Amino acid sequence: MAGAYEATGEEFDGDVVRAWIADDPDPATAAELAVLLQDAEGAQDADEESWAAARAELGDRFRGLLQFGTAGLRGELAGGPHRMNRAVVIRAAAGLSAFLAERLAGRDGDSRPFRVVIGCDARHGSAVFARDTAEVVTAAGGEALLLPAAKPTPLLAFAVRHLDADAGVMVTASHNPPRDNGYKVYLGGRIVAGPGQGAQIVAPADREIAERIEVVPSVRAVPRRAEGITLLDDGVEDAYLARLATLVPREDARRNLTIVHTALHGVGWGVAERALRAAGFEDLHPVEAQREPDPDFPTVAFPNPEEPGALDLALARAAETGADLVLANDPDADRLSVAIPSPDGWRQLSGDEVGLLLGAEAIDRLIRPSGDQGGQADDERAPMLAASLVSSRALGAMAEARGVGYATTLTGFKWISRTPGLVFGYEEALGYCSDPEAVRDKDGISAALLFAHLAASLKASGRSVQDRLDDLALRYGVYLTAPLSFRVADVQLIADAMARLRAEPPESLGGAAVARVVDLAEGSGEEGSLPPTDGLVLETGTGDRVVVRPSGTEPKLKCYLEAVEPPLAPARDSGSEAPPSTGEKTGTFREELAAARERARARLNAMAADLRELLALA
Repeated sequence: MAGAYEATGEEFDGDVVRAWIADDPDPATAAELAVLLQDAEGAQDADEESWAAARAELGDRFRGLLQFGTAGLRGELAGGPHRMNRAVVIRAAAGLSAFLAERLAGRDGDSRPFRVVIGCDARHGSAVFARDTAEVVTAAGGEALLLPAAKPTPLLAFAVRHLDADAGVMVTASHNPPRDNGYKVYLGGRIVAGPGQGAQIVAPADREIAERIEVVPSVRAVPRRAEGITLLDDGVEDAYLARLATLVPREDARRNLTIVHTALHGVGWGVAERALRAAGFEDLHPVEAQREPDPDFPTVAFPNPEEPGALDLALARAAETGADLVLANDPDADRLSVAIPSPDGWRQLSGDEVGLLLGAEAIDRLIRPSGDQGGQADDERAPMLAASLVSSRALGAMAEARGVGYATTLTGFKWISRTPGLVFGYEEALGYCSDPEAVRDKDGISAALLFAHLAASLKASGRSVQDRLDDLALRYGVYLTAPLSFRVADVQLIADAMARLRAEPPESLGGAAVARVVDLAEGSGEEGSLPPTDGLVLETGTGDRVVVRPSGTEPKLKCYLEAVEPPLAPARDSGSEAPPSTGEKTGTFREELAAARERARARLNAMAADLRELLALA
């Protein structure tokens, strides 16, 4: 029925809008649309500005049903088919239920109903959307398992595998602005086997679910039943925390580390606190103004730890407490940002730096003192590390040097988590999959626990996180990365910029000739192993690289810049992970490392300047 709700530009059909209003189960969004329709159908000369604005707004809201994007739905909260609201969610739940029922129909000897576990964060509308989904699933003959409200996304991802669910739904818009919400879908149980079990949906399942959503005639046609929903208690959270406890060694003594944590007004603090205290971290200092969930995110411009200023309160708290470490989760706690002390105050690590540090720890766990590899993944494949193609190439260089398997994937954890034999995967946008056997998605809480353990271990040996980063750079090379994003009001500007870049790629970037251009829309990877995606890779003769792609969740064009300098003290063999020798030679190495970083930083700045001029979006 998508076509029944479509409009072109600012044109709309008043009868279609009235039909939607009559079918809307939410009085608030129905009333909102009624006001817009009244303004749009009123006399133009009465208030031309309001008249034009209302017509444009209805034209946008009725330009088709909100479509599945990154693992589900995401959009602005408002009435109409192209927004996030109860009517759209109920249709999505009906389409998902139909997909699951059809996939499982006719299985000999297995008459169990399809099982869906459902969770939500604390955003506006999340709890209602989760309850609506559970009622649709139950009425469709499925088993709906509803997690307690306002819980982290990693808990839902864990529950899909832990409860052997055929699907999972998480109502969240992660780090998007307050006006947004979303609907992430996971498949597992009897629907998906292998390394994708419990991961976010990919093609063709996303298209098949979308097709079933489109044929739902109306909300009134969708049965809902409140009776029969299973309301889960804290048992899933307890099991998740028990699993986290296995990721770090037991510590009898209190760990000597002072940690500041911010939840950015999200749902991460309660579970993160339990995990850290269980591991022996007692000196915890939450940012009080951001500790409890608040869907309006009043202290930040954007509730995204990547955004400038998002960690200001946490860094101020760290200065007050003399902290050793700052840990920041995004609002649904599937991402982690880290800040460490530096000579100039505090330095926020990039996602690539955190990914490299956690990846090095994963390799250390895999490689035994004899050099043999251990720790087989749950699917009995050879252990693998993975990162998305927009992330730094440093992890791959380290894995190759130490004899560990490595894979490059498309952007997003729906791809990273499907790597056969995965033991650790990450993406530069602050996402880390540290325990894929239990959670096939990014998990900011397990990453926080593992990073705290690393920092405490380094401190106990008289070393710092920066020392560890220096050691890795000396051994495997300097891989300096920087993001460059262009947020636009009109997404057509992004399409136009990509078209210009494909038609006329630059001959040079940052003073070096562009030696290779890869159009990701034509497929990429070894022998075209990666599916097509919208993006372009530009590599220079010096080994530097830029990846340009539209964001999958926001109106942004994103550029991922990387400048590379070769290793200064390469490892002697695959098992060698000792720091450089002490004394005068170490001092020389550090000076050379600082110079290498400056060279790389200068090239990054030059590439960024070239891209701003080339793309003409700033």
